[in-house]
Amino acid sequence: MTSPLPTISGLSDLAGRYDAVLSDVWGVVHNGVAGFPTAVEALREYRKTGGKVVFITNAPRPSAPIIEMLDSLGVTRDAYDSIVSSGDATRAMIAKYRGKAIHHVGPPTADDMLYEGLDLRRTGPEEAEAVVVTDLDTDDDTPEMYRQRAELWLARKLPMICANPDRVVEHGDKIIYCGGALGDLYAAMGGMVLMAGKPYQPIYEQAYRLAEEAVGRPLDKARVLAIGDSVRTDATGAAQFGVDLLFITGSIHAAELDAFGKPDPQAIADLLAPSRARVAGFLPRLAW
Repeated sequence: MTSPLPTISGLSDLAGRYDAVLSDVWGVVHNGVAGFPTAVEALREYRKTGGKVVFITNAPRPSAPIIEMLDSLGVTRDAYDSIVSSGDATRAMIAKYRGKAIHHVGPPTADDMLYEGLDLRRTGPEEAEAVVVTDLDTDDDTPEMYRQRAELWLARKLPMICANPDRVVEHGDKIIYCGGALGDLYAAMGGMVLMAGKPYQPIYEQAYRLAEEAVGRPLDKARVLAIGDSVRTDATGAAQFGVDLLFITGSIHAAELDAFGKPDPQAIADLLAPSRARVAGFLPRLAW
């Protein structure tokens, strides 16, 4: 049986142990509708102590529009030093298709910046050489609704580049499916799926470089803390990269963990155990 986790009252209990934070965004600092004031305050206070903050997000678009979205949600720029997104990693993966046709799945125009300057044609699957998934087409969709379309992709042996490995995300008071859930379906059908973002190493390596630039010297991974709300992406990614984790229980796992009631540290430890994450503590919401 896994040992119960350390109990902390806020990020302030951990701040002195870490020189930099790699923080998830959606579910930690906002819920897609509004920012979490206590999270923004916590990161501001951490930076006042000299710590550096790099946002690491599975948002399937480049960093620039994400920063604009954070501005609109009240996540102020004094809460972080830099940001790296799954969209940044995805652009590197799809650059090999320059001058060729790809089939886009996701909101039709929201992710236009993902393709800027890459000389790609967005077509139907009949002539495409790859499928690029940013999200499901609408927030009400489920992965199973795409099975018939996926059968055509599979018949043509199209690789899928999944720009958002998240399966689900908190959106206001709802939980909605993300691109990673469609990637899981396609992989289960026998399709080839290439994932960008967390928990895969390239996005962590890029975030780590940004943290070192912010600090101005090489960092010891023992002095770096990941913050996240997903076992599959944040906990697994932190474990594989070799950094500690502060787990946020009050997002996609809130109901099963009774995050805002009487959470059981043993239940949280059991949920996290398969990831093998080194857990520094847990909080329902990030706070100082």
